[in-house]
Amino acid sequence: FPAKAIIVALGLASISSFGIAQTAAEKGLEIAIEADKRNTGWQDTTAEMTMILRNNRGEESIRNLRVKSLEVVDDGDKSLTIFDEPKDVSGTALLTFSHKTDSDDQWLYLPALKRVKRIASKNKSGPFMGSEFAFEDLSSQEIEKYTYEYLKDDACGELTCFVVKRLPTDENSGYTSQIAWIDQTEYRIIKVDFYDRKDALLKTLVSDGYTQYLDAFWRPEKMAMQNHQTGKST
Repeated sequence: FPAKAIIVALGLASISSFGIAQTAAEKGLEIAIEADKRNTGWQDTTAEMTMILRNNRGEESIRNLRVKSLEVVDDGDKSLTIFDEPKDVSGTALLTFSHKTDSDDQWLYLPALKRVKRIASKNKSGPFMGSEFAFEDLSSQEIEKYTYEYLKDDACGELTCFVVKRLPTDENSGYTSQIAWIDQTEYRIIKVDFYDRKDALLKTLVSDGYTQYLDAFWRPEKMAMQNHQTGKST
C-alpha cells in the first residue's frame, strides 16, 4: 500500500520499479481486453460458408450455410445461422442472442417439424447439427464469459503467440478450461484447445487464412475443429 500511495502522489504510470509484478491473471485479462478492443466497431457481418463434416473413417458430408451477425455494444452479439443445402437441412436456422454474464439465448428452427426449439442452458455443450462445434462455440466470446491466466509465449507457425488459459464462468459450460494461442501482433486467435468436464483434451480449433476487412477487422477463411476423442472433425 505505501508504494502504491507514493505512485499516486507522484503520478507514475507503472509500479514495476517497486517490484510489484503483474500477475498471470492480470496479464491474461489484459490480453483478452486488447483482443476485444481490436475487434470492436464492425457493426454487422454476413458470411457464406461451407461446412464439411468428416467421420473417423474420413467420409464427408457437405453443407452450405449463411451466417449473419449483429454487434451489440452493451451486451453479447446476435447471430443468425441459416442452412441452404443439402435439401434435408435446408431452412434449418439457429438464432443466438449472446450475453456478457447471463446465459445465452438460443433457438433452433426445424422446418421439417415447423417448430422452434429453445436450446436449454444445460444443453449448450451438445453438438450443433451433428458437427464438432457445440452450441456454446457459436456464441460471441465476450470477456466476461471467462477468467484468464497467462501461461507463456509460444511459437505458432511464423508468429509468436500469447498462450492464455480461459476458465468458463458458466456452470453449464461443457468445458473445464480452454487454452488459447493469440498472436502478439494482431491479437487473432490462432488455436484453442478445449478440455471436457473430466479435464481431458476434447478437441482443438485451428483458425487460419486470416483476411482483414475494412482495414481493421480480421476474419479466418477456415476454422477446423478436430475432436481428439472420436476422431471426427468439422
